[in-house]
Amino acid sequence: MKTIMQDIAKLAGVSPGTVSNALNDRKGVGKETKTKIIKIAEELGYFRNHKKNEEKVMRLILFKKHGYVVSDTQFFSALIEACENECRQSGYELLISQVIHGEHDKENVFKIINQGKIDGILLLATEMSEEDFGYFENIDIPIVVLDSYFALKSYDYVVINNISGSYRATKYFIDNGHKRIGMLGSSISISNFEYRYKGFKKAIEESGLKLRKEDEILIEPTIDGSYKDMKEYLERNKGEELPTALFAFNDIIAMGAMRAMQEQGINIPKDISIIGFDDIPFSSLSNPNMTTVKVYTEDMGSLAVRRLIDKIDNEDREIPLKIEIDTKLIERKSVAKISK
Repeated sequence: MKTIMQDIAKLAGVSPGTVSNALNDRKGVGKETKTKIIKIAEELGYFRNHKKNEEKVMRLILFKKHGYVVSDTQFFSALIEACENECRQSGYELLISQVIHGEHDKENVFKIINQGKIDGILLLATEMSEEDFGYFENIDIPIVVLDSYFALKSYDYVVINNISGSYRATKYFIDNGHKRIGMLGSSISISNFEYRYKGFKKAIEESGLKLRKEDEILIEPTIDGSYKDMKEYLERNKGEELPTALFAFNDIIAMGAMRAMQEQGINIPKDISIIGFDDIPFSSLSNPNMTTVKVYTEDMGSLAVRRLIDKIDNEDREIPLKIEIDTKLIERKSVAKISK
């Protein structure tokens, strides 16, 4: 089938990706080009060998190591929904499975993957480390890794530009006159948070500011856990001067910490300014509305599916790509300007 796809592309004078878009009725192909591609495909017998009602299936695998991050949150719900929508528009069925570290071994993973014929795998690797990737190596099915990147593994990735997003957020504090800036980090290590720390620290160092060890606050990345851990931090440091600004590694951490601070009479943003990361819908409903870094979740899911379809259709010719999606700072009411 790949040979027919390549032949169609060659005769039509277009890329294999354009052929895939035309035959799967996706946007981005002109009417004349689409008609030409379909005519060539019919002449080459594509539709005799590849019936339009043939079942096409992807499997989205959610890898869970501890479950503190990949859970039923607005971020992951939106990401999964985006994958489902793009699959539906492209004529694919999306099956969703979980692989749980410590419960599933490599044999279990193969059983999950081989439950019925699937054409490709979307691997949500947010909680995965490079060592964990061994579960999925040597699998002869196209794979796109979503929301994590492993430098030593040559695969396709769709990720967030975490360094740029956290750098911009921290620079926003600095531009608003803040000189003692801390962070609300995660007690659970994941690669996204590590990159966000790099961007945060880069902005601090470039501005000649000092990052105090006591201002690196690590709390559980769940709404209840961040509230509880921040409450304990404030009790341990009662009477101590706090930073004027805190960058949170995600909105969930920020909201839990904000609740704990407000219960202690800390006014946001008058006493402490806060910036989150992700721009989940709740961030615009918090009190005050939270300044945050917007992640284009829907585009991440859509791009991951489209990249996987390209790999399925043109597996022999596709080279691995890392697609890094930029972010945008959303200014709301949780950052105060400090007079110089």
